[in-house]
Amino acid sequence: MSLDIYGVGNALVDIQAHVSDQALTELEYAKGIMTLVEEDAQEQVLAKLRNVDVNRCAGGSAANTIMGIADFGGKAAYVGKTAADSVGEFFLKDMRKLGVRIEVPPATSGQTGTCVVLITDDAQRTMLTHLGVSATLGPDDIDEEEIRQAKYVYVEGYLFAGEPTRSAALRAIEVAKKHDVKVAFTVSDPFLIQYHRDEFRSLIEGPVDLLFCNLEEARALTGQHDAVACAQEIHCHAENVALTLGGDGSLLMHEGETIPIEGVEVKAIDTTGAGDMYAAGILYGITNGLTWKQAGHLASHAAARIVGQLGARLKQRFTPEEISELLD
Repeated sequence: MSLDIYGVGNALVDIQAHVSDQALTELEYAKGIMTLVEEDAQEQVLAKLRNVDVNRCAGGSAANTIMGIADFGGKAAYVGKTAADSVGEFFLKDMRKLGVRIEVPPATSGQTGTCVVLITDDAQRTMLTHLGVSATLGPDDIDEEEIRQAKYVYVEGYLFAGEPTRSAALRAIEVAKKHDVKVAFTVSDPFLIQYHRDEFRSLIEGPVDLLFCNLEEARALTGQHDAVACAQEIHCHAENVALTLGGDGSLLMHEGETIPIEGVEVKAIDTTGAGDMYAAGILYGITNGLTWKQAGHLASHAAARIVGQLGARLKQRFTPEEISELLD
């Protein structure tokens, strides 16, 4: 069976909850960013959320994108490490019910990773991530045959935070290039650029065919401030660029052309997964016959739908008829 996308990422279960700014302050975590935490710290946070309504779903950046592609009707596979526990079973079941192919055997010890997403009234999300066994994904877990069947390999930048996940990401990229499969890469977070700037620039200038980043990440990569200048500078090194601008839409760079994509007005409830769903729209579109502009238009609408709801998974999926109407 051919694949549109083969995704590689940290397999996590997202646990989302609305909290007040005061509650977030009491937890003493920086608002609006992702913080890696140890298991005991995560347990303490979850204990404080015991009387709060939470939403649980399979997550992780690349996993969100892969599930979005499957939601659109695309053919996708995913590689990420879970444990043989109830949380891991939930992750695999949640992915597979969407038709995502995932074949990595669970780890025999350890715990499945979790990401607690604390959402405040301004729709900002503060993420506390305990990687668990997701951090043990290694190069031997990469399936060469599945990659050979794919049009794109999609790699999340978070994998470069440590070993062996960094080696897994590089192995997936190496295998993709061996079989003339395109590589899409998402920077994931500005803090990663601080520590991995040279390696990321080498990837962008080398094997990466499509780079996803937001404006903050683009500024960190280029030292530029203006969005168009950022996109154009990155495009000097990357064949294709998708630069998201929040409510102002996005910029696509393809074959020397700057393609502005309008944002979609929506009342923001939760920004979790908006960038991941945007990537899903682009990747689904360009692997299923859409032009880059059409793919950007679909991605913009998909990201807006995510922002207007709680959680990183579409609660109202796009029907084929809706997609056709959006593209007319």
